[in-house]
Amino acid sequence: MRLGLEIALARAAGRLSRLAGAGGGTTLPGKLLLRLDPDAIDRLGRRLPLGSALVSATNGKTTTAAMAAEILSTRFRLAHNRSGANLVSGVASALLRADGAELGLLEVDEAALPEVVRRIHPRALCLGNLFRDQLDRYGELELVADGWRAAVRGLPAATALVVNGDDPQVASLSTEGGTPTVFGLDDPRHALPAVPHAADSSHCIRCGTPYAYAAVYVGHLGDYRCPKCGHARPALDVVARGIELNGLESAAFDLVAPGGTTRIALRLPGLYNVYNALAAASLALALGAGLDDVRAGLERFSAAFGRFERIAVGDRRVLVLLIKNPAGANEAVRTLLAGGAPTLAVIALNDAIADGRDVSWIWDVDFEPLLERLERVIATGERAAELSLRCKYAGVDPERIELVPELERALDRGLELTPPGGELVILPTYTAMLSLRKTVAGRGYVRPYWDERAA
Repeated sequence: MRLGLEIALARAAGRLSRLAGAGGGTTLPGKLLLRLDPDAIDRLGRRLPLGSALVSATNGKTTTAAMAAEILSTRFRLAHNRSGANLVSGVASALLRADGAELGLLEVDEAALPEVVRRIHPRALCLGNLFRDQLDRYGELELVADGWRAAVRGLPAATALVVNGDDPQVASLSTEGGTPTVFGLDDPRHALPAVPHAADSSHCIRCGTPYAYAAVYVGHLGDYRCPKCGHARPALDVVARGIELNGLESAAFDLVAPGGTTRIALRLPGLYNVYNALAAASLALALGAGLDDVRAGLERFSAAFGRFERIAVGDRRVLVLLIKNPAGANEAVRTLLAGGAPTLAVIALNDAIADGRDVSWIWDVDFEPLLERLERVIATGERAAELSLRCKYAGVDPERIELVPELERALDRGLELTPPGGELVILPTYTAMLSLRKTVAGRGYVRPYWDERAA
């Protein structure tokens, strides 16, 4: 009876928040519930008859979880935090809305993962990658990895542990607990010519020697081996081969799994989305989905909120590519270049808590190949001045840089410079993306973010 009353109060608070237009309707119920009863999330998790699957990564966890939901929703009734609210309060809010759900599919913030694992006791755990991100909040990469190791260590053998074998830190968790499934890429045609200068885990996690790479795909992800102690990428259970990248429109690959091989045609571009799809496929297979289910779900999937999202704005389109750290930003740049670089871009840099207060990471992004092709760049956001300086140091003529700190004005300026029928590219950090999308929603071009139907 007590839990029922707490649930009713928390749900009522969420409804009032949405009616008031205050935003936060996806986290407020969970925050209130946890304040009323810190152990409520544990009991809510136990009410799901098929348990829960958790998804975490520095980059791509929202897209990976959404892809997995598209695959699994034809087999299970899901409790899924679709809005991307992935802290403990967001997980609690998703479980509050779980009436009739059979399986929890929960995206989890990388720093919150150890607590959520301890509380939820997941049936499956999918770990995608670890990149340097928000050092002021998370600390160095090794601290997050240690937290993940503690969370994985001691998982029951019945727990499906799905890990990215191409990431040395993540791959090493496959021996710590649970029953592992290791996924990765095997297509050297798409390898980078060298390890990027801002790569994070490029030194052996055992002896510190620089890894030798047979192929490096994204940041430090690839086919690695330590020439000194022999630590290397483990054998892969689920593999992407025969990868085809079609500019800004799509990607395709052969999904090779123990149960067979199938060709996947994604409606999203970029090698990083192949990684996201591979992670989602591996998790779905570990939960009992078949290859036909995986292929159909991935081919139905369209972009997750704010992640390579196209929005029609009158007679123009806006293309939003979220950037939040060097690895993710570099892949956004790489994908734009592969699709034919635009001549105009709006780049938005905020420094709210959800973005990370420290914005020095922009100096580790390889913006230069994109900036040198732009005829004009609009720098906007709370740290627009620093972004403008970064562009200047990249060699951009100051006359080609427009400093427009106000996000709405920057959007309007970009649309003004975009010809009818054209597409405006926007590269925002997280809170800048929310603000820009709120503006577009307010003009009626897309549903509001906090709309309950969209969440």
